[in-house]
Amino acid sequence: MMGHKENQGNIKIYGIGNPLIDILVFVDDDELAALGLHKGTMHLIDEERRAELITFISKKKAVYRCGGSCPNTIITMSALGEPGIAAGKTGNDEFHEIYKRTLTETGAFDQLTTCDKPTGSSIILISPDRERTMNTYLGANRFFGPEDVDEKSIAQAEIFHFTGYMWDTESQKAAVLKAIDIAHRHETLISFDIADPFAVSRNREAFFQLIQKHADITFANNEEARILFDTYDSRECAKELGKICTTGIVKNGKIGSFISHQKEILTIPVKGKEPIDTTGAGDIYAAGFLFGRCRRFSLYDSGLFASFLAGEIIRERGAQFSFSSIRRLRKALETGSWKLQLPD
Repeated sequence: MMGHKENQGNIKIYGIGNPLIDILVFVDDDELAALGLHKGTMHLIDEERRAELITFISKKKAVYRCGGSCPNTIITMSALGEPGIAAGKTGNDEFHEIYKRTLTETGAFDQLTTCDKPTGSSIILISPDRERTMNTYLGANRFFGPEDVDEKSIAQAEIFHFTGYMWDTESQKAAVLKAIDIAHRHETLISFDIADPFAVSRNREAFFQLIQKHADITFANNEEARILFDTYDSRECAKELGKICTTGIVKNGKIGSFISHQKEILTIPVKGKEPIDTTGAGDIYAAGFLFGRCRRFSLYDSGLFASFLAGEIIRERGAQFSFSSIRRLRKALETGSWKLQLPD
């Protein structure tokens, strides 16, 4: 059980991430192959590649949403009633204003700093099996640095949350390492979501050391965990992850998820619905689990709530819930009816 921090006000979680505008488009597998994209992963792209993809999708119907892995987690927790701070860097442009408005409307606190580069965006191509392939132009995100980290906010928060995407730029990496040091000094729990198979491929040893030395809670999907521990067995991966951090979580789609905590392995059932769009399912799983811990749910119920939320978000387009969905989910929380919607 998480300890309660005194005098923390309303802040439950502080997250450093990439505030992105998601551009969602449906494509077929042949189009993905023609574009030379590996389905289900995140590709970092430059301005030239972004222009090529914008041309490609120009004749298709696109949906625009605020996104970014860590912000998705913060926004969902805040909307459900456990407010957090989203830290990141955007441009001085219309996307910045859209993002600030989204944070305010969902109850999240805004610590976005700005620069003269454009706000980052991610072109998300959704294939017929509802898998998403992300093409991310970081833009202003790349320039978030240690000077943008707010020590007071981390000290007040119960949790500091970040993802493996922060290791794609040296400035963001330095900012996270500074925040980790602050979190240790103020006994703020450290939550790390590996977030992408390519990220762990590029940084396998660094992530292993990061988890071992600093993480209290670590999230990984089956592919990320396989790269880290060289086994396809999700339960075994969770067991190994639990050896190097307090709470290790491995998600494996329709199979469910496994939570390792103090040498005990919990099996969490999956919410059984056909997906419309899997964008952000892992981010929302993290939101559900961390929300549960902030509400003092048991470890198992935190996992169940994470599974419930992930099952709900895949029924919507984009990585964040609509306002009507949030009202429904808050009611399910108040009545406890969300538990009745999970398999036995």
